[in-house]
Amino acid sequence: MRKTREILRLKYAEGLSHRAIARACQAGLGTINDYISRAQRASIAWPLPEGWSDSDVDAALFPKASTDGPRNGALPDWAALRVALRRKGVTRFLLWEEYHRQHPDGYSYSHFCDLFREYCQISDPRMHQVHKAGEKLFVDYAGQSLPVIDCATGEVVQVQIFVAAWGASDYTYAEATWSQTQPDWTGSHVRAFEFFGGCPQILVPDNITTGVKTPCRYEPIMTRSYAEMASYYGVVIIPARVKKPRDKAIVEKHVQMVEQRILAALRDRTFVGLNECNQAIWELLEDLNNRPFQKMPGSRRQIFAELDAPAMLPLPLERYEYAEWTKARLGFNYHLCADHSNYSAPYALIHKELQVRLSQKVVEIFHGSERVASHLRSYIAGHYETEPSHMPSNHREYAEWNPDRIVRWAGSTGPNTAKAVHLILNRHVHPEQAFKSCMGVISLGKKYGPDRLESACARAVSFGCPTYRSLKSILQTKLDTAKLPTDEQDRQIPDHSNIRGAGYYQQALALYDIER
Repeated sequence: MRKTREILRLKYAEGLSHRAIARACQAGLGTINDYISRAQRASIAWPLPEGWSDSDVDAALFPKASTDGPRNGALPDWAALRVALRRKGVTRFLLWEEYHRQHPDGYSYSHFCDLFREYCQISDPRMHQVHKAGEKLFVDYAGQSLPVIDCATGEVVQVQIFVAAWGASDYTYAEATWSQTQPDWTGSHVRAFEFFGGCPQILVPDNITTGVKTPCRYEPIMTRSYAEMASYYGVVIIPARVKKPRDKAIVEKHVQMVEQRILAALRDRTFVGLNECNQAIWELLEDLNNRPFQKMPGSRRQIFAELDAPAMLPLPLERYEYAEWTKARLGFNYHLCADHSNYSAPYALIHKELQVRLSQKVVEIFHGSERVASHLRSYIAGHYETEPSHMPSNHREYAEWNPDRIVRWAGSTGPNTAKAVHLILNRHVHPEQAFKSCMGVISLGKKYGPDRLESACARAVSFGCPTYRSLKSILQTKLDTAKLPTDEQDRQIPDHSNIRGAGYYQQALALYDIER
């Protein structure tokens, strides 16, 4: 604060020399000369006018240059210039040149920049945000990456760096992930909660597509997997506004800090595997959180233990299991395809679009908000998981037939029927190939009765030809009522003039050899 009033009193009331005034006020002689000269030019004497404050005296001695406008009255449109400055390649000097061509007597470049800076500060003031303990956790990805060798392929991959920081204590977590996809994004949150030992009340992410499905200033829509994870931990998600980095200034500052103090220190290293990379990051992160503040007592870890840790939400007993949501339409065979495997749902929903939730172990199928099916997850491409209750009754009855059941049914009809069915099943490499033939035999029993079918099977087995067609022919021609041959003699072909016999062919073969 200037000692203007005291200098004027000593000069005009006490009549001291300028050197004496300089010694009394502990000021330079040049300063005293300047103040007295300004007072003379402003016609200020002692005593000062009644009611003048120190500010009034300073304003009279040091009048500010008029900022109402340049000499020709051409005041720039600061709002339009501010919008134009956001365009790529546009600089303040370019805007001033365009302004100066139109108004040669206008502001100089330095005065132009001072006034423009003052306008920006007034029109866009920055609010100081006060963060409550345990309330907000800010999350984002760093712009830089690190090279890591993928052990599976041997390729060098630029991994992504996830950063989370508390609003109240600045306590920070960082880790490397292969990508910014939904599983990595969600998994980083889970590991961050476990690192902190608790959860915040509010998550503040950027409008990353893996977290925010539809950005909106008033009602943003989260991706279903991200919202499900937050609901599991009892956390509310409030994304930052689009193109408003000040909404998450905390994490922006800590992203820069992680880049400068961790990633820069690891810039010349190439890691083998993600674990090695994260171990190096966490060692430097420990130092970052334990480093004392420069302008206040304590460290991030200490403030976190005092503020955020007691106010955090507790972790659930079980760790969150990531699940992915997708949509699929139920096919005509009452199965839908999810992750290259097929799962059944009630046949009444054929051609309906269903929601599918795929966790590591279970696949759940939803119609609207109702869960209509649940299966163990299969990782075999093309595999079918079928629940019998999802099938129509006729399909279910057919599916329930198997070799054991068919043989049991045949045994209930009679031993010959069981033997005939057994021979039919064994005639094929795969028993399923004979199912239709066996179902045909069953239909014959329903049509002709079990007694006649048993007799027909006995005849077919005796001749070694039990097939559906032979049994059907026997029943249609009523051969099942004829007497079966009892010995080998009965099965011989009877003599007849039209039957030549084996001797005829032997004699013909001998004559053929003689002629040759």
